[in-house]
Amino acid sequence: MLRAIFTLDYEIHGNGEGDPAALMVEPSARLMDQFERYGAKLTIMADVAEILKFREYKQNTGRDAYYYGAIANQLRNAVRRGHDVQLHLHASYCNARNAEGRWVQDWSEYNFAGLPFERMNELIRTGKRYLEDLLRPVSAAYKCHAFRAANWAVSPSRNVVRALLQNDIQIETSVFKYGRREGIVSFDYANAHSDLVPWPVDENDVCRKDEAGQLVEFPIYCESRWIGAFLTRNRIYRALQSRAHRVADASGGYSVPSKGNSRAARVVRSLSWLTRNHAWKADFNQCTGRQLVGALKRAEARYAWLSSDLPFVLIGHSKLFTADNERSLRPFLEFVAGEKSRFGFGTFGDFKPVVLSPARQVALAS
Repeated sequence: MLRAIFTLDYEIHGNGEGDPAALMVEPSARLMDQFERYGAKLTIMADVAEILKFREYKQNTGRDAYYYGAIANQLRNAVRRGHDVQLHLHASYCNARNAEGRWVQDWSEYNFAGLPFERMNELIRTGKRYLEDLLRPVSAAYKCHAFRAANWAVSPSRNVVRALLQNDIQIETSVFKYGRREGIVSFDYANAHSDLVPWPVDENDVCRKDEAGQLVEFPIYCESRWIGAFLTRNRIYRALQSRAHRVADASGGYSVPSKGNSRAARVVRSLSWLTRNHAWKADFNQCTGRQLVGALKRAEARYAWLSSDLPFVLIGHSKLFTADNERSLRPFLEFVAGEKSRFGFGTFGDFKPVVLSPARQVALAS
C-alpha cells in the first residue's frame, strides 16, 4: 500500500519578505482542517531558523510583529491534533537582521550543504532542541527525527549526513530524483537511488544506497516529464510569487556561476529547456489533484510487487496554499480516502525503510 505523506515547508518568502500570519499560520490552519475531513495528516517542516528570529524580535522589541506566539501555538496544536512537526532550516536566517520589515539574511550561509561541519551541527542541534522543548509538553512521545534542507541543499553530503546522525536524526527528505540546479545552491540528484522507495544512505553521497547506512532518505516523489505537464494555474501563481519575491534581488552580490550571456548561449539554453524533460515533483501546491491521482496510480503500478507499505512523499509550501489550491487538491484527498484497500495517509513515523535489491534496482532503471 502507498501512503501519502504531505510535507509542508512552513516559512515566509525566501528573500525575507512576507507576513507570517498570512503565509504560515492562516494557510496551515486551513490545510489541517481540510485534511482532517479526509483522515489525512500534515507533516509541518518548520523552518526553525526563521521562527527563532521571530521570537528574538518579540523578545527584543516587546512586539509580536512576526506572530511568534501564534506560530508556537499552531505547532503545539498540530501535534495535539495528531499531525506531525519536523525540522526544516534556512540557515541564512540565523544571522539575519530586520530592516524596515524585511529580513536581511546572511547569504554566505544560504547553501546549507556548503557550511562547515561544526556550523551545520550547531544549527541542527539548535533546531532539534527547540522543537522538542516546544512539543514534548504536548506529547511526551514527540521526537524530532526528520530533516529537510532549504532549497533541497544536501549535496555534497558528507557533512550533512554526519551532522544529522550526530543529532539523532534518522530521516532525510530533501532529495528528488531527476532534480538538478546550478546557482547559489547547486545539486544533481539524477542518479538518486529511487524516486519513491527509501534507502539507507552512503555517508559520502546521499543519492547512493549503503546497506550499513544509518540515515534513511525518504525521497520526494518525482517523475521525469516534458514541459507540458507543468502547465497548471497553481504553477503560474508560484512563478508570479517567485518573481515578485526573487532571492536574486536580495543576495547582496553573492556569486552565482555564469553560464554565458551571449545571445546565442541564451537561445541554446531556452531551446534545451523547452525540449528536455524536467523533474516533476509531487507538489500539492503546483500540481492539480487529478495530476497527483495519476502519479499515485503510476507509482502503484511500478511498485506493486512490494508487499510493504511505501511512502508517497508530497511537498508543499504554506505560503502557496491558496483557496484555489484548496479546491484543486480535493480530488486527490477524495481519491485516497475512497480507496482504502490500495492507499492511505501517514507520517514518517509510520514507516520502516524498504531497500531494493541490486537486481530489482537495475530492472526498475531500465
